[in-house]
This record gives sequence, C-alpha cells and structure tokens, in this order.
Amino acid sequence: MTNLFTRIKNIISADLNEALDQKEKQNPIALLNQYLRQCELETEKVRKLLERQYSLKDEFTREYHQASQLAEKRKYQAEIASTAGETELHQFASAEHQQYADRAVRLSTSLEQVKGQLVDLERKYEEMKHKLKDMHLRRMELMGRENVTRANHQMNQVLDTNGYSDKSYSKFKEIENYLDRLEHQVNSSFYRNTIDARIAQLEKEMKLEESKSI
Repeated sequence: MTNLFTRIKNIISADLNEALDQKEKQNPIALLNQYLRQCELETEKVRKLLERQYSLKDEFTREYHQASQLAEKRKYQAEIASTAGETELHQFASAEHQQYADRAVRLSTSLEQVKGQLVDLERKYEEMKHKLKDMHLRRMELMGRENVTRANHQMNQVLDTNGYSDKSYSKFKEIENYLDRLEHQVNSSFYRNTIDARIAQLEKEMKLEESKSI
C-alpha cells in the first residue's frame, strides 16, 4: 500500500512538473508573475512573524523588569523584617524574593533568546525584500526583452515578403503598390487635363486668327 501511494505521489508530481514546464514554455512571464506572487506572500508571512516577535520581546522585557523590581522589593522587605525580628514575615519576604529572582533570571534568558531570534528574522526579512525587489527588476528586464523580441518578430513578418510567397504581398508592399497606382492615376489625370487645356487654347487662338484674316 505504501508503494502504491508513493507511485501515485510521484505520478502526480511528474504531471504537475510537466504542466509547469508547458506553462513556462507558453508564457514564461505569466509563470514568473505567479512565482513573484508566491514570494510576496512568503515575505508578508515573515513580516507578520517579525511583528509578533517585536511584541513578544516587549512583553518579555516588561515581565523581566517587573520581576526584577519585585525581587528587589521583597529583598528589601526581608531585610526590614529581619531587623525588626519578624521571623515569619522575613521568611515569607525571602521566599518571595527568591521566586521573583528566579523568574527574573528565566525571563532574562528568554529575552536574550527572543532578541537573537529577532535579529535573525530581521536579517532574513531584509534579504527576502532585496531578493523580491531584484526579482521584480529582472521581470521588468525580461518583459522589455520579450517586447523587443515580439516587436522584431512582427516587423519581420510584415517586412519579409519571402514568407508570404504563396499568399498576398506584405502590408507595406500593398501600401507601396497602392501609392504607385494612385500616383500614376494622378499623373495621368494631370497630363490629360494639361493636354486638353493646351489644345483648347490652340483652337481658340486659331479661330481668333481666322476671324482677323476675314
């Protein structure tokens, strides 16, 4: 049964990795964005842990100072009771002093541990923020290169007419042909109108000459 579960787990893992590979090939930027969101979530978790650690340090600090102050207070009270010959009160104050002193020592040790953990968490959090920022910058760089690659590919498709040998001309070629036809039409119309105007002028001059000679 264990081997069966292991095989199923391996199959699912292999299928998942294959799906991720296919997704990366189809749209690497989208997969990168997904990774970045996961990293952002992990960074946010560490930030919350850091805030809790700060609160815990403050609480340990308050408890430590309180225990230390009470230990000093009971110690002073035990001395007063001893001087006054109050044996029972002296024993009670001394026992209280010892309990608070032991608690202060324990809290001091815990406080130092919390401070050390806090420094480690701060370092890791800063590292995660820097890495996350670097990943965002790398994504921007990749997006820039991807945009250039796509733009070049599209321009090559438009400009390279060899790839369309079995189809129509490229868009630019179609526009060039259209402009050539339009220019020819305009020129033909211009010359035609110019000839008509010159012939009409000549006819007018000839008729004028004929009328003068009569």
